[in-house]
Order: sequence, then C-alpha cells, then structure tokens
Amino acid sequence: MNETHHWISSNGGHEMAMTIAGNVGKSRGGGARTMEITNAPLPGEDSVAEQSWHSWSKISEGKARDSGVYYDSVESPPVDMSDPEQLRAGIIAARGDSAWLDVDWIISTIYSGLMPRSRSQRMFLNQLVTAEDQLIDPADWEACTVDGALSPGDEVVLGFDGGKTDDSTALCAMRVRDRLLVPLGIWEAPDGPAGEGWEVDRSAVDGAVRNAFATYRVSAFFADVALWESAIDSWSEDFGSQLVIRASPQSAVGRDMRNGLQELTRANERLMAAIEQHVLPHLGEEFPLGKTLRRHVLNARRRPNRFGMSFGKPSRESGRKVDGYATTLLADLARHRLIESGKTRREEREGTVYFF
Repeated sequence: MNETHHWISSNGGHEMAMTIAGNVGKSRGGGARTMEITNAPLPGEDSVAEQSWHSWSKISEGKARDSGVYYDSVESPPVDMSDPEQLRAGIIAARGDSAWLDVDWIISTIYSGLMPRSRSQRMFLNQLVTAEDQLIDPADWEACTVDGALSPGDEVVLGFDGGKTDDSTALCAMRVRDRLLVPLGIWEAPDGPAGEGWEVDRSAVDGAVRNAFATYRVSAFFADVALWESAIDSWSEDFGSQLVIRASPQSAVGRDMRNGLQELTRANERLMAAIEQHVLPHLGEEFPLGKTLRRHVLNARRRPNRFGMSFGKPSRESGRKVDGYATTLLADLARHRLIESGKTRREEREGTVYFF
C-alpha cells in the first residue's frame, strides 16, 4: 500500500484499503500481511495513512486492542528550516539509513519555493505538521512537559466533561499553586465491534471523583452538566460544602458549557496563550493517560465566534475526541475563578486542643 497519505475517500482510497484488509483477513493462519509506505499524512484530510496513525496511537495508549500493528517512523526533531545547517541535520535524521538520498539536492528543492513549508516538512522531514485550523501546536504542547506528580493533600481544582456512549468522559485535576495538569481518568469507547453498545461505567467515574476528594484538597470542581445531571447533583450535595467557590449560581459543581459563551471563549484564549507561552505544565506522554490527553488536545480545532476564539471537533460527525481538552479548559477556568476570588482554603491541621 504505497503512499497512503494520498488514499482518501474521494479517490476510492478508503474503499481500496477496506477491500485489501478484507482479503488479507481471509489468509490461512494469518499468512498474509499488508505494508504501508507513506510520507507523513496531511492532518484533517482523513487519508488512510492518517487513519492508520490514529489507530496506532490508540493501541500505544492501551485504548484499543493490539491487532499486531508494527509502526516505524523516523522523524526529524524540530528544526529552523531557514537555517541550512539545521535543515541538513533534520533531513539526515529523517532519512535514517537511506544514505542514498542526496541531502544537498533535497535542500535545494525545499528552498526552490515550489511547495509550501508544510509539504516539505511532511515529505522530507517526515513531520506531522499542524492542520491549518488546529488549536494547539504539538511542539507547544510538548514544550510544557515537566517532571513531577501530584501529592496527597495538594490543593487542586477539578474539571469534568462527561459522555455516555460515543463521546469520551474525562476528569482532570489542576494544582492551584503551579497550574500542573494531571488527567485522573479518560473513558472512551473502543474502536470496532468492541465499541458497539458500549457505555461509560458511571460507577468507575463516580469512584474517580470521590477518590480525588479523598486524596486532595479540592477547592473548586467545574463539571459540564450535559448527560450527567443526576451525578452532578449528587456531587454538589456531597462535596459542595468543601468547595471554596461555586461552579455556577445554580450549582456548586455544574457548569453548563452550552451557556456562558463569552466566559468560555475568554477561558479558551487564556488556555491557548498559556500553552503557547509554555506555562501550562503537564506530565507528558510517559505519564498514564498522557498520550490520550495529548491526542484529545491536538484534535481540537479553532472555532471563532463573536467573542473571540473557541474550540470544537474537526467536524460535527468526527470521531476525533476533544473531551480531554474540554476538561482541561474547565479545570483552568476553575483555577482562574478561584484565584480571582481571593478566597483561600486553610490547610487542615492535626493536633490536640487543651482547654483551661
């Protein structure tokens, strides 16, 4: 399957890939295989190469059954393409052991101006470039990676965005003192037949929320109410008295993302700026759920409105999830509102009181 970054729906690429997969699946004892040879796909084009990359991403996260996929990609690290020496180093890194490639000729091709920068990145540096309407640049997200972890007793805020079947459900904590973002749970339907009839385990989600309150000092909890009204009422009743600020006038926990567009848009622009300035620390892909959160963040697309820049999925029917980003936004909004309120939570103390 050669150059599958060109295999798209309109040229029959999707149908061809499914036909090949069906025929290979009939081979006795799994004796047949397919091999894709491709440049980095154009994000958002939904080519077969991009579909394969997303499938492999879920397998590497432990979110999909390992079907025996072997993924090998030699990519250039970020380089300044205007610097010939950096560009040369990037090409050499990307070509791997293909020493027959003429580096000088490739550099002259890139500098000829016959193709846009993004195409040169994909063809010659094998880099997954940012889609034109992508909300967060992958390099900016990765630059925010830090070492560390939450500790029991840390003051945090929580963000929650819940789904039921197709949409994902996500819960994130953000430490108040330094904005450290940590995903506590991301639940989503498996791909393929295993996902048919799947529903999120509400008891597992409820357990993760209650464990967060038992482990950390939660000062605010902003949860989107859609599809989770009864659970949010329960959390408000059980934990509302512990929270320093309320999520909305109607609820200690519930923050309906269908309302308050202006506040959410400003919160999104504030979050985007923090990531672009590399001041939103997170634990990266080595941390459990880090790869899944990254996928959700990079799936988010720019959606301008009358108040500024909001976010959304690549399309209304897209299967690319963004719930982890929505949860991050709610947690960051909760932290901002907490700090702006000027209210603080006193640290709990243990000891003995003597009366005279």
